[in-house]
Amino acid sequence: MTGCKTELFTHKGGRPNNEDYCGFVTLKDFACWAVADGAGGHDGGEVASETAVHSILDAFKDDPGLSSDHLRKYLEKAHGEIIKKQEAPDLRNMRTTIVLLVSDYKNALWAHAGDTRLYMLRDGRICFQTKDNSVPQALADAGQISVEEIRYHEDRNRILKSLGSEGGLRAEIMDKKVSEWDAFLICTDGFWEHITETEMEIDYAKSETPKEWLRHMRGRIARRVDGQYDNYSAIAVTIE
Repeated sequence: MTGCKTELFTHKGGRPNNEDYCGFVTLKDFACWAVADGAGGHDGGEVASETAVHSILDAFKDDPGLSSDHLRKYLEKAHGEIIKKQEAPDLRNMRTTIVLLVSDYKNALWAHAGDTRLYMLRDGRICFQTKDNSVPQALADAGQISVEEIRYHEDRNRILKSLGSEGGLRAEIMDKKVSEWDAFLICTDGFWEHITETEMEIDYAKSETPKEWLRHMRGRIARRVDGQYDNYSAIAVTIE
């Protein structure tokens, strides 16, 4: 394995502003991808998500590595930068979800907080997906609603973990070995709410590149929303 292919997009959807932000850095031996969905009042969500992604990618470039300690360092940098900017009165409530993925093309580590999701595909099928840090996910874990109902639940925007929230940084870190042609999809809730996991797999099977994969899925969103939909963003990655 020698590297990866990446495609990303972010769109404001039917909202006046885009509070999503995503980015990535690819080095010879490592790569880092990050997607964030901000919240917190006028301009606060935009500032929080952009701050988080830029802080993570800058910290990664300064000290690239593949360990839990590295991921915690990147996340702590982002969390700290958001806390600093919260000193401005109009930004004091800002926070953001995050998914951070790092790989050396043989192994992958990721961390997440909130309801931005990571999906890992192997042999064209989803073999892992993150669990939302949200009220509906907690209800699903308790057996009170089905996993499918998370997409439409009235409390789906109630997030239990985020960067910039009170109580300090809380994020879950996972790791897996990766194989050639494994793929990752990282996306905000405005994206995955409109596409089922089966459809993600179908569109992946129809695609030769991450760009095609995202194009097929974006087409589904465009056909299903009514103009009042959320910001939606995603990064697609294939290991090669």
